Amino acid sequence: MSIISAYMVPHPPLIVPEIGKGQEQAIEHTIKAYHEAAQRIGREQPDTIILFSPHQVMYSDYFHISPGKGAKGDFSNFRAGNVKMEVSYDTEFIKKLCELTDNAFFPAGTDGEREKQLDHGTMVPLYFVNQYWKNYKLVRIGLSGLPLIMHYELGTYIRRTAEMLDRKVILIASGDLSHRLKEDGPYGYRKEGPEYDRRIMDVMERGAFGELLSFSEDFCEKAGECGHRSFTIMAGALDKTGVLPERLSYEGSFGVGYGICCYKVTGSDPSRDFRTQYEAEQKNQLQQLRQGEDCYIRLARTTIDTYVRTGNIIDVPQDLDKEMSHRRAGVFVSIKEDGRLRGCIGTIQAVQTSIAEEIIANAISASTEDPRFSPIEPWELDRLTISVDVLGEKEKIDSPEQLDPKRYGVIVTKGHKRGLLLPNLEGIDTVEEQIAIAKRKAGIRENDPVELERFEVIRHEVAPTN
Repeated sequence: MSIISAYMVPHPPLIVPEIGKGQEQAIEHTIKAYHEAAQRIGREQPDTIILFSPHQVMYSDYFHISPGKGAKGDFSNFRAGNVKMEVSYDTEFIKKLCELTDNAFFPAGTDGEREKQLDHGTMVPLYFVNQYWKNYKLVRIGLSGLPLIMHYELGTYIRRTAEMLDRKVILIASGDLSHRLKEDGPYGYRKEGPEYDRRIMDVMERGAFGELLSFSEDFCEKAGECGHRSFTIMAGALDKTGVLPERLSYEGSFGVGYGICCYKVTGSDPSRDFRTQYEAEQKNQLQQLRQGEDCYIRLARTTIDTYVRTGNIIDVPQDLDKEMSHRRAGVFVSIKEDGRLRGCIGTIQAVQTSIAEEIIANAISASTEDPRFSPIEPWELDRLTISVDVLGEKEKIDSPEQLDPKRYGVIVTKGHKRGLLLPNLEGIDTVEEQIAIAKRKAGIRENDPVELERFEVIRHEVAPTN
């Protein structure tokens, strides 16, 4: 045996009657579908349940797998401490999974546990499952800030582990959909909220798992979803596997999307090799992008490739034009991997003797010294897209009305604290957002008055064609 089925489920605590106290009736279709899914699990009688939860320990660059023999939990945080549960972990499965990821230098394991107690993203699904089947062991896995393709890849290690141990395994991908469906919802309304829910339910009811990888990080963030990474790990665990998908329900009564889908495994299907298909598409797109890179981006890329692979700093090329070799200016180098920011470091005003030297210095810093990210590894180099911003002269302004986030970057200053945000950034649509983010970067409180400066940039980038 191996993975026999998988389930996409939400985790609203109020669906538990002791918490909802009647409110749960507003999502009665979700409750009915949850019982149907749990009954199916009861009939399947799995040896092991592998559950992915957004509310488990989460790191930016590491997947946490709960260690130990088991854990307990209750809903005391939701005023229902009398509702309790205890689980035993499948320690053999966890050990074998960690061996596979360790051998592949894949960033997953049992290190870094901060909270042993079960989270509600785990307990809500198990509240229903336990009504129909309790003779299972659990593997509880958190999400990460790593790209979606790495969540998918983690799933492939899970599938291999299940095959090696000959377990009867089911997967539970715990996650709500958008939290931004209604003005009176928990996070208000954004147009991306309903759009995300329409797209994700279409993808999941068709079992078109490869399309999960095409959701941009910016779109997911604006939609306020929480389950996309859970669904993507589940998809990876079903890599090259035929499934019979079935949509059981969707509701958004409280301004949050709740979707339930089931996937019965039908056997091997090599055509559903979505990881290889995605990577081939990405490689082709990156090759096309590189053909359009100008000398500014090529210099940054050569710098990064050389430094990450060898630790050596390149010399300034001799064949550069006078703009790069003789002019001085502040420069920012931005790096993305699979659409996600991977590093961005720059200088507000010139520090080096030329733009070329400024690019070299800041490209090294962006790839190895951005405190938000770990240093870039050699295996990532072929997945990077790079842009270079050459800053114009700063200009003091008296009012935010003199800003335009598409045209001008902003510098905010309060005392010795200073923050900068570049112009025309994806997802930054208003002056208010631009100033607020610049303040946060500088460690300035939201309501503190600041001095404002604006500047224009010449951006060197190659936009994707799709």
